[in-house]
Amino acid sequence: MTDSRYPIGKFEAATNFDAEKRTTSIEVIRDFPQILQELLAEVSDTDWVRTYRPGSWNIAQLAHHCADSNMNCFIRFKLALTEAEPTIKPYDENAWVWQKDYSRELVQASLDISRGVHARWTSLMKSMTEEEWTRGFYHPEQSKTIKLAEALEYYSWHCRHHLKHIEIALGKD
Repeated sequence: MTDSRYPIGKFEAATNFDAEKRTTSIEVIRDFPQILQELLAEVSDTDWVRTYRPGSWNIAQLAHHCADSNMNCFIRFKLALTEAEPTIKPYDENAWVWQKDYSRELVQASLDISRGVHARWTSLMKSMTEEEWTRGFYHPEQSKTIKLAEALEYYSWHCRHHLKHIEIALGKD
C-alpha cells in the first residue's frame, strides 16, 4: 500500500547526480510555477480547503508552502555560492502554514512569488559551474552539509511531490 503522505515515493538521493540529471531537475524547477498555475486555475472557492488525506495541508496551504519553501532554498543556494559552507536557518513549516497569510485570498501572491523565484533560481542554476554544484550549506536539523546538487535533486522531487498532493486533493490522480 502506498503511503498517502508520499504519493510519488519518499525522496531518495541518487548515487550519481550528473549534468544530465541536473538539467532535468532544473527543468522541473523552471516549469513548476506554470504547472501549478494551470492546476490551480480550475480550483473553485470551495476547493481551496480540500486536502489530499485527512489531517493534511489544504490546497491553499500547499500553494503557499511551495512558495515559501522554494524561496528558502533559492536563498540557501545564494548563501552557499557566496559564503564558505554557511549554516542555514531551519524553520517550522507546520507552524508557517497556520499563519494568516496562508489564506486562499493570497494564493495568487504566492504564485507570483513562485514565478519570480523560480525564474531567478533557474537562471542561477543554469549559470553554475561543476565546482559550484559541489558547494553546500550546513543544515543543523540534519546535522550535515547538503551539496547544491543534492538540494536541487531534493527540490525537484519536492515540487513534483506537492503537485501530486494537489492533484489528489482535486481528485485528478
